[in-house]
Amino acid sequence: MSDKPALSPVPTGWTGTAPDADALFAMAEAAFETMPAVFKPHLKGVVIAIEEFADDEVLKSLDIEHPYDLTGLYEGRPLTERSIDASGGMPDRVTLYRVPILVEWIETGEKLDRLVRHVLIHEIGHHFGFSDDDMHALEDMA
Repeated sequence: MSDKPALSPVPTGWTGTAPDADALFAMAEAAFETMPAVFKPHLKGVVIAIEEFADDEVLKSLDIEHPYDLTGLYEGRPLTERSIDASGGMPDRVTLYRVPILVEWIETGEKLDRLVRHVLIHEIGHHFGFSDDDMHALEDMA
């Protein structure tokens, strides 16, 4: 019997290579489709993007020191802060950062599609101006 701790099981669906941006995007799209119907009309036009890491400018603006510490970002004006006469802005955007998500996936052993869903729903929560408690409730509904 060995005194070394048992290795964590390999995450389900892992094939030995890191999922690429297209695979994460497909997971994000699938998660997006699980949003409750009441929210879907308010999500039209929200862009989902996959990037490797947040750039230095984004990290600095959020006072985040290490790029592995940011898995997702909402850019836009939350619905709770919009005016009816405001127009002409850029579309709302949710960016998922592939490498930090993969690191969290490896460290936690969470199923990757569930982790992508969690990050996506959290960022969509910012679109609605939700609190963290509201975001957890939304995730439970989706």
